[in-house]
Amino acid sequence: MFTMTTLISLDKVFLAFGLEPLLDDVKLQVATGERVCLIGRNGAGKSSLLKIIEGSLKPDTGMIYRDPHLRIARLSQELPKTSTTTVYEFVAEGLADIGQLLSDYHELIASLAKTHSPKALSKLERLQAAMDAKNAWSFEQRMESILTRLALDPDRPVSELSGGWQRRAALAKALVVAPQLLLLDEPTNHLDIEAIQWLEDELLSLNIGLIFITHDRALLQRLATRIIELDRGQLTSWPGDYQNFLRRKEERLQAETKLNAEFDKKLAQEEQWIRQGIKARRTRNEGRVTALKALRNERAARREVQGKVTLNLNEANKSGQLVIEANNLTHHFNQQTIIQDFSVRIMRGDRLGLIGPNGSGKSTLLNILLGKLKPEQGKVTLGTQLEVVYFDQERRALDLEKTIIDNVVQGSDFVEINGQRKHIMSYLSDFLFTPQRARTPVKALSGGECNRLLLARLFSQPANLLVMDEPTNDLDLETLELLEELLSTYPGTLLLVSHDRAFLDNVVTSTLVFEGQGRIQEFVGGYQDWLHQAKPNSLTSPPKITSTKRRSSEKTKPLKKLNYKEQKELLDLPNKLKL
Repeated sequence: MFTMTTLISLDKVFLAFGLEPLLDDVKLQVATGERVCLIGRNGAGKSSLLKIIEGSLKPDTGMIYRDPHLRIARLSQELPKTSTTTVYEFVAEGLADIGQLLSDYHELIASLAKTHSPKALSKLERLQAAMDAKNAWSFEQRMESILTRLALDPDRPVSELSGGWQRRAALAKALVVAPQLLLLDEPTNHLDIEAIQWLEDELLSLNIGLIFITHDRALLQRLATRIIELDRGQLTSWPGDYQNFLRRKEERLQAETKLNAEFDKKLAQEEQWIRQGIKARRTRNEGRVTALKALRNERAARREVQGKVTLNLNEANKSGQLVIEANNLTHHFNQQTIIQDFSVRIMRGDRLGLIGPNGSGKSTLLNILLGKLKPEQGKVTLGTQLEVVYFDQERRALDLEKTIIDNVVQGSDFVEINGQRKHIMSYLSDFLFTPQRARTPVKALSGGECNRLLLARLFSQPANLLVMDEPTNDLDLETLELLEELLSTYPGTLLLVSHDRAFLDNVVTSTLVFEGQGRIQEFVGGYQDWLHQAKPNSLTSPPKITSTKRRSSEKTKPLKKLNYKEQKELLDLPNKLKL
């Protein structure tokens, strides 16, 4: 019978970067087989906690126990920053010395496809001996298996990959270590739905410890065996699924509000007593004065629940009834058909979701529909009185060197929202930016703060057509649900690219599904509605990941998959040629 082993234990861990601690005497224990989801507001300290568990960040105080032979791998929130490194080399970095052997071996095998020089064959013999000594062959097989399952081209430079494919490469780097404890920070960012479903299945099949941060409620609901929440420096554990967490969290907040109200009432009574003057001084006792001081200190130390983001769209005048009409669109990219004979009519009030693998042409179609790109065939007609606001997942609209204020308004202290003037500081406070934070350069912000700033910038502009490309990345769950509520009641028109299945289900009225080879089909409803309407044997069952990129060197592909016997035969080739 399988017994759960404690992998890591934290006791009274404290960490502070400012006046208020991120971690205040935190306790946590994770065992083999547990899949723990860590949630909390942006800036609460979730990523810092993962770094402490990994060992790359030391707490100010506290005890940390790790299993002596524990292998830990962490997928960070940021995309890989590399230039000429190939995917194979990047993934192999996760294996340290063995990874370097594998990278050298992979490069040498590729070069032997072009020339069988004695020098190269001699180097191959030395590499194979070193790999034998370190049992590197099992890791080579694991490398090949993971790269294949994630449809990654091993010889492609990481810098040439899109955000989604870079995310896959980073995920492969974390998985190749065969960790006993896996730490994932927003693993679904930049992944398409197929890759997310593969990730879910893969993580469910692993009998390891898992701690993950995510805003993807479908992933959370399917994976988590326990939810832990980091709130105002305190870590609390909630057994069960996300719906159970929401219910019990609401009950806890109501109880906290009631206790705080009773405390404040008692404090007010004691403050009134102490101010009674001479009469009070005659009757007061030293113990009551001491108790009042303690009450004051306790009240000063209380950390209030952080306010919620306040989202209001700056609505423009209504557009015409017809927003966009496209007829018989056909378009190619890199000699690949991405749109084939596609027609659609978008009316005012429609909320369209675009679903498809990374690189399937969703952004291209948006640009064609908005008139930014001319299709090779077909015609697009734009409606009247359109005012478009575009949310770009790459955040190109933000100037990293300028402050938060200057990114929202320039040369003014006010914004106008639906005919009402509002001071910029008050407006930014709706997005949880304090006056001090509002003067911070954008380059110092976290991913979640950047997305909140982008929302603040876009929602200050009048619009009747919202175009949003992956708006949910890096948002905390509370802000995500508020955005979801806002968009689901938006009276204008919405074009939404998202891989968040729950978000699509709760927001869109119909979906455009990219089925491959240029076929785009429209379905009524969201993600689940599409699955129910799709034909049998299509994507109603968990789909396989299919790469949208062709491998760059098809000729060398067979050589990259040589087994051990074939490699030995290659090594003996010079001796056979002499005979």
